[in-house]
Amino acid sequence: MRTSHILLLCILGHALFATVFCNNASGPDDCCFEYYPRSLNKKHVRSYYMTDHRCPRTAAVLTTKKGSTLCVDPKLPWVVRVMKSLDQQNF
Repeated sequence: MRTSHILLLCILGHALFATVFCNNASGPDDCCFEYYPRSLNKKHVRSYYMTDHRCPRTAAVLTTKKGSTLCVDPKLPWVVRVMKSLDQQNF
C-alpha cells in the first residue's frame, strides 16, 4: 500500500515537471500590445520586422537609427511606405 502511494506521487511529480518545462518554450519572444500613435519619417528608420503570428496583435516593429524600437500598425499607409523603402534598400 505504501509503495503504491510513493509510485503515484512520483508519476504525478514527473507529470507536473514535464508540463512546466514544456510551457516555457511555447510562447513568442516579444509581442506588441500598443501601437506607436504618430508617424515617423523613413530616414529615421534602420530596419523592421514583423511580430510572431501567435501574438494577439499583428505589428511591425521599427528599429530607429538611435536603436529604439517602436511597434506600429502594419496596415497604415506610412508604415507600408517605410517597409517598402527598406525592402528596396536591402534588395
